[in-house]
Formats: sequence, structure tokens, C-alpha cells
Amino acid sequence: MAETMKHCKFGSMQPNIENLLELTPEDFAPATDEQKEGFIPDRESTSYWKDAWRRLRQNKVSMVALGVLVFLILFAFVGPMLVPYGYEQFNAGSENLYPWHYSLEDQALIESAQGNDEERLQAALDAAEKEKGSELTPIEIAQVKAKVKTEKFDIAEFKKENGIHLKPFGYSKIELERIENGEKVFPHVFGTDGFGRDIMVRLMIGTRVSMLIGICAALLVLLIGATYGSISGFFGGKVDAVMMRIVELIYAIPEMLVVLLISTALKPTLIKFIDSGNGSMQSFVGLLGPNLISMFIAFGLLYWVTMARIIRGQILQIKEQEFVTAAKALGASSGRIIKRHLLPNCVGQIVVTTCLQIPSAIFLESFLSYLGVGVSAPMTSLGSMASDALSGVQTYGYRLVIPALFLSVMILAFNLFGDGLRDALDPRLKK
Repeated sequence: MAETMKHCKFGSMQPNIENLLELTPEDFAPATDEQKEGFIPDRESTSYWKDAWRRLRQNKVSMVALGVLVFLILFAFVGPMLVPYGYEQFNAGSENLYPWHYSLEDQALIESAQGNDEERLQAALDAAEKEKGSELTPIEIAQVKAKVKTEKFDIAEFKKENGIHLKPFGYSKIELERIENGEKVFPHVFGTDGFGRDIMVRLMIGTRVSMLIGICAALLVLLIGATYGSISGFFGGKVDAVMMRIVELIYAIPEMLVVLLISTALKPTLIKFIDSGNGSMQSFVGLLGPNLISMFIAFGLLYWVTMARIIRGQILQIKEQEFVTAAKALGASSGRIIKRHLLPNCVGQIVVTTCLQIPSAIFLESFLSYLGVGVSAPMTSLGSMASDALSGVQTYGYRLVIPALFLSVMILAFNLFGDGLRDALDPRLKK
């Protein structure tokens, strides 16, 4: 082509046709394998979701958030099976224990695992009598008994002598030696509340309840909002105008007030339904309680509008694309176009909005439970645990800090992971 252009007149872009037609049979020979390999580079075939996972792995913040969520899921769903306490179990003698403390009953188990108390007391009496060189008086015997039961010692000195780490509580020397050398009894890791209930188990169940409520509420919002928004955006015109005016009307309704009103209105009916029989449905409704059911109803009535507006905006942009026009020309129905062509191209916005809706639902449930209108006893959640901790916040402040910390970490992890998913699923951000 370069040689041909040399023969062109100055200022003219028309090449010499005769030179272009000087072709030989070798020009039409099939390409060799080496030429094909050099012309078409080999690339590994990958799917949309595999490519999205590759890009998600490159986002370190999102992967850390995913690891935190996996830990919270294992903590909430597997943890209660590993701890020998129930979330509503009252442990006598274990009221108001500090973290990593043992109850009186647990200490008795430790002592019984190491031998009989009378044998240890007799050994102490024999040692005292040998040291005195004569029989002990009743007063001296009482003093030895009291010393064996209440003897304290310097923990720092004992740590230094034995080279071990001990918990900073006033155990007697005998108790510490038995804990160190004898049978291990599962401690109350986060302590106990005023009723002797293990806080860690209740924290596990509370995390599970809050997480399930958030996920179920987000799925409900996704189902209603995606359907409503896709219909409004696809048909447009008067249909879109009327549907969006309904959305704006719902935006003006105070959501918290609706939750409280629904809970108040449904409570007598639900209580009557629960008392009407012992079926599985009655048990399930009784487990959720009127407050939780009213919150799900409020999500179905009010909280889907943000999802609907986001999906509508995406549909308005995508429906003018050529592949939608081609689908209409081939006779595809409106439902098929929405389901097979429009919504899959909104998956990035759908996923990130759903992930952001989960912490919003968790926070709403925790806030309602904190006010006392959330989950019903004996069921617990992070919000109800924080509410219960208010009565002793000055003495047992960790009871409020622990559930609040778990709630904050969970919400932050969902938000960060949702942002990472948005970047990974958006085809316009491919690298």
C-alpha cells in the first residue's frame, strides 16, 4: 500500500489501481499455524461472575470485610453449638460475673475434679498440727478452715514464680492451682448478666437474630422494589408518572410512626391467634412477636421506595439500548425483556443497594429493640442487649460496649463489602 501511494499525484488520495491488482496465488494460500498463533493471541475464556470475583479479590478492603462477615456468621450460627450454655439459661450462683470468671458451681466442679474437700482440709490441719507440735484448739481448727477457704495471695508474685498468665481476679491460691492443673471448666467469656445468663451465648443469638432480620428485610425490599421500579421505568409515560407519584407519597410517611402503629394495631390480633392453638404457625408467630412482624410489614409497605427509584433510573437508561430494540423486534414480551435483558444489566446497582439495605434493617431493628418495641423476650438481639445493659452501665459498662461494638462492626462490614461488590459487578469498571 505504501508503494502504491508513492505513485499518487500530489494532493490526490486515489492510488494506482494497477498496482493493487498485482496479486499472486501465494497471496491466497491458507495461513500456517505459526501465523495463526501470532495473529490471534490465546486468552483464557472467563465468565462474567468469574471475572467479577477476580476483581473483587483485588479489593483488599472488601476482602477484609468479607472475612469479618464470615467470622460473624460462624460466630452467630456455629458458636452456640460449641458453648455449653443456653441463651435463656439461668445459671444459679453466676449472677453478674465479670468476663472470664467462673461461677461458684463451676468452681465446685473444679474442686471436685481435684479431690475431696475434706481430704485437703485434713491435710492442712495435719500440717498446722505438725508445725505447732501439739493438738490444735477448736479456735485454731476454725482458723485453719477459714484460711483454706479464703486464703489469698499476690497474683503478680505467683505469675512470676510460675511463668504463667493468670486472670486478674481474686481467686484463692488453691483455686488457681486447680484451674491451672486440673480439669478445665468452660468460663463465661463475656461474663453474665443479672440473671446469670451467659452474655457470649446471648451475643451469638442476638447477632444471629439481627443478621437474619436484616437479610430477610433486604430480600423483601429487593423483591418489591425491583419489580415496581422495573415496571415503572420500562413502560414510562403516564404509567411512570403515576407510579412515581405513589413513591413520593410513600416517602412523606413517617416510617417509625407506621411501625409503632402497626405493632399496636396487630398486637391484640396476634396474641389472640397465638393463644388459639399449638400449631407450628402459632409457634412461629409467637417466636417472632407482634413487634417483629409489624417491622416486616413496614418494610414491605414503605422501605422499598429507594430500591424502586434506583432500579427505575437504571431501566430508563438501558431500555434505549440496541439489544432491547432487537428483543422487541423479535417479539419478546415486556416481562421477558425486563427479566432477561434489563434487570441482569442492573445487577451491580441491585447488589449494592441490597447490601446497603441489610445494615439499614439491622440498625432499625436494633433501634426498635433498644426502645423496647423490637424482638420479644426470651428472644434477644443486639439492640435488646444494649437496652438491658443500661440499668447497670456505670458498674458493668462492658455489657453495653460489647453488643454496640459487634453491631458497629457488622454494619461497617456490610457497607464496605457492598461497595466492593458494586465495583466488581459494574461492567463499566472492568480492568
